[in-house]
Amino acid sequence: MSLLLALETSSTVCSVALFNDAQLLGASELRIEKSHSSHITVMVSQLLENCGFSLKDLSAVAISGGPGSYTGLRIGSSTAKGLCYSLDIPLIEVSTLYSLAAQVIATIPNPENYLFCPMLDARRQEVYTCMLTHNLEEVLPIAPVILTEDTFSNQLAHQQIIFFGSGADKFKSMKAGYSQALFIEGIVPSAKPIGELALAKYNNQQFEDVAYYEPFYLKDVYITSAGKSTTN
Repeated sequence: MSLLLALETSSTVCSVALFNDAQLLGASELRIEKSHSSHITVMVSQLLENCGFSLKDLSAVAISGGPGSYTGLRIGSSTAKGLCYSLDIPLIEVSTLYSLAAQVIATIPNPENYLFCPMLDARRQEVYTCMLTHNLEEVLPIAPVILTEDTFSNQLAHQQIIFFGSGADKFKSMKAGYSQALFIEGIVPSAKPIGELALAKYNNQQFEDVAYYEPFYLKDVYITSAGKSTTN
């Protein structure tokens, strides 16, 4: 038995899931802004208890590694690293954008006919994004992108692309009437695809260094004179 705990804190969603090998045992989710620091450890404890396990039964912890909210990623990584260090178990990172794409790919008939473009809102007209095939192979790497009417025009000229995530709404208006651009609403980060993608990494022993692991913030974080962190 491999008991895997998955954590997702990269957005306003705080989500945890527990897997026994490939079987999802349970999941819990809160969509309350700024709830991560006060709720995540309670959610983990309650989920384990409800499923009949304790912390000492865990085989590994998987974390949504970013990009995303600086504060959310920091809380998630601190929680995951603390658990892994104290329990002496492996830490597994899964890309937030890849996990979003995996959610959509699992629900689309004939996904091989499309490219998949997860987008996380990075304020103004910017998003964190990448472009993936149905096998999660990169067509375009993860990067911050400032959206314009010409964004991804080269790719859209050759294949239908499905856009989703918190940053996709502001791109939808730019591509209105463009038949190659398809949009799906309501796709938010979740611990369940984090756990599903982490299982393969666990079996291949693709682990992070617990002592030195840092989330993939994508953009540098600066501290203002008022003591507030900002990304640029």
